[in-house]
Amino acid sequence: MSEKTMFKLQLPTDPFWVKNVVESNIEELLTDHAFCEQKAASNAITLIVQNPELSDLVQEMALLVQEEMDHFKRVHDIILQRGYTLGRERKDDYVNELIKFLKKGGGQARKTESLVDRLLFAAMIEARSCERFKVLSENVADQELSEFYHELMISEANHYTLFIGLARKYGEGIDVDQRWKEWLDYEGQVIQNYGKKETIHG
Repeated sequence: MSEKTMFKLQLPTDPFWVKNVVESNIEELLTDHAFCEQKAASNAITLIVQNPELSDLVQEMALLVQEEMDHFKRVHDIILQRGYTLGRERKDDYVNELIKFLKKGGGQARKTESLVDRLLFAAMIEARSCERFKVLSENVADQELSEFYHELMISEANHYTLFIGLARKYGEGIDVDQRWKEWLDYEGQVIQNYGKKETIHG
């Protein structure tokens, strides 16, 4: 099953993104990727801080933080092995555009809606990251990176499944599948402007 079918992503990444953009600046890609992992860990921590009463979610996010920071270190190890230095954090315009679609608000009903949306937001990023990792693993000439991104592709797919599952678990009274479709439609518009930079979502 392709990632496009699996996640119902509306626009697949053109493999030329790897050949024409990424391979000319692997160092930039690795720095951006390292910070993507760090931000994923930070997002999981935020979910813990905002929802301490949801014990199952706290447990899952605690494990996810460990995994994401392990990925961060593994990317950093590759950076060091290649004689590079981790650069400054890059702005992620793609993620910032997704944030605009998040539902916000107070009250218990709105709190539930906001939590579900935060989980679907995370699932969306994991789905696109997984798809990008798949394209990288299949098209990058560097064998080490090809194997590394294939491994991480599987990990991201599991994270997507986790976030979708949590959204359904805690989304009582919310049509999670319909909201996910809305996220896919929105992301399908956003992603049309990307695929031109040597960054994971760029």
